[in-house]
Amino acid sequence: MRPDATALRPGHCTLVGAGPGDPELLTIKAVKAIASATLLLVDDLVNDAVLDHASPTARIVHVGKRGGCQSTPQAFIDKLMITAVQEGEHVVRLKGGDPFIFGRGGEEVEHLRAAGIDVAVINGITSGLAGMSSLGAPLTHREHAHGVVFVTGHAKPGDSGTDWVQLAHTAKQAKLTLVIYMGVSSLDAICQGLMQGLPASTPVAVVQHATLPHQRQALTTLGQLVVTVQHQQLQSPSIIVVGDVVQGARAWATQNTVSQNTASQKAA
Repeated sequence: MRPDATALRPGHCTLVGAGPGDPELLTIKAVKAIASATLLLVDDLVNDAVLDHASPTARIVHVGKRGGCQSTPQAFIDKLMITAVQEGEHVVRLKGGDPFIFGRGGEEVEHLRAAGIDVAVINGITSGLAGMSSLGAPLTHREHAHGVVFVTGHAKPGDSGTDWVQLAHTAKQAKLTLVIYMGVSSLDAICQGLMQGLPASTPVAVVQHATLPHQRQALTTLGQLVVTVQHQQLQSPSIIVVGDVVQGARAWATQNTVSQNTASQKAA
């Protein structure tokens, strides 16, 4: 038990969304929670600059969680949170994006509540929203999309995963934008399934490292998606957005290119 545990009782835990990468996209509430924490458990995708808001006396433990990479076992993280709270710590579980959008936040809340621990959750901006906004395009548009589906391309072991064929048919009929997280490693299967319900000409945007200075993106079509990702060497973490709303990003990119060309001609 830590020497100051008595003074810190009762302990508590807060799940905090650190946003898509840009530290300036943190909410005020998130900053306050980070500043008051005595222990921060930090995921890999959290920008180091976010930790500038932490108290100098806070302990910071990096518990990497990234698809395709070596990760801290979830059971260890759950046990660490429960033990720390029981010892009177103010634990902040700091996650990239939003804790409740494919961040295992729901699983962690269940484990904490099963141990009799109340949990607060502070939402963060999810990369699926921020990625498209960074391209100047929306996820919904009255003329192009009546709704949005957030879906993971990474199935849990033993789970058959998303029915991409059915999802494609639904997206076409209901005019939905598809926002696919963790889909790069399964791109072939995803595209094969989606093209059974959506035209190969469906616009697609891929955004890697959304909102960060080294963000990279590609605008393509569903039929050319695999080739484009391979050619551009886009990797995880990337967001894949499928749907007619991407036309907004395509128009924005075209206008931006025209503006740059015009400026170059004037300079010449």
